[in-house]
Amino acid sequence: MPPADTDPRLLRAFLAVADELHFTRAAARLFVAQQALSRDVRRLERELGAELFVRTTRQVALTPDGERLVPYARRVLDAHAELAGAFSGAPARPLLVDLNSDGATAARVLARARELLPECELMARFESGLTWAAGEILAGRLDASFGRVAGLAPAVRAGLSVHPVRYEPMAVMLPVSHPLAVREVVPLAELSGETVYAGAGNERTREWTDLAALLFAEWGITMAPPVPLAVGVAEFQRVMSKGGHPVLAVVDFPVLPGTVLRPLVDPIPLSPLALVWRKGLNHPGVDALRSATDQLALAEGWMVPPTGSWLPEGDRSLMRNCS
Repeated sequence: MPPADTDPRLLRAFLAVADELHFTRAAARLFVAQQALSRDVRRLERELGAELFVRTTRQVALTPDGERLVPYARRVLDAHAELAGAFSGAPARPLLVDLNSDGATAARVLARARELLPECELMARFESGLTWAAGEILAGRLDASFGRVAGLAPAVRAGLSVHPVRYEPMAVMLPVSHPLAVREVVPLAELSGETVYAGAGNERTREWTDLAALLFAEWGITMAPPVPLAVGVAEFQRVMSKGGHPVLAVVDFPVLPGTVLRPLVDPIPLSPLALVWRKGLNHPGVDALRSATDQLALAEGWMVPPTGSWLPEGDRSLMRNCS
């Protein structure tokens, strides 16, 4: 029978090792001796009557019982933090939010949330890709992010709370010298036979590349091959200019020098954008992000997909049913 009162310190020790899969790094993260950390983990295993880690001289891995404990441990520690915050009188800790890229829909949501909650620090990150960000959220190194939830593994989605933000119309970024650059909008049929970049090979943005692959397959568009991972606008622009390929984007994506951004039509392909955060996380910043999303979506019709638009049914279903 598991104990009724598990010491939160033991759960913190467990989660640090579960995140790092390395006792030395986990001990450094908690500022404790490795022997003390190992002792706490062993005590927790005795109290629960379960082995939580498989330890060898080369690696540490979670057992099935360890995997099962992770979400429970996070919820318990989140509840402890919420309780402490409610009576501390201190402002909430900063909320770390990954926006993927600056200047798009997520940045507008964050700006509005900051207006709604000026006393709280909402810190932006620009790491790019919900596939990457979701793992960081579950590991406790990031609080919230935005992106296409249907592209995540079911086990990852199970650890996240989801709030729909917008059906974002897609666009294509074209070099100014491209024949289609003179068009105000680009019908999908006009891209048939073209090679278009959509992040292939970038494991951080796999959910975006998978959506692009579904779209490209229907319209005879070729996926551009992988390119070196570019960090920062200047590097992205340099790498894209060397390849010379059009780039799949959304209508609010910041335009790079030497390119034009043209909406895609006939039909309008959509990218389903959602706000995600770790289940059990209670933070006023998350509430502000949700309120900001709802205000902007209502004012600008973000959650009303255009008639006849393109979006896989699995994505539509998740956007309708997530909460």
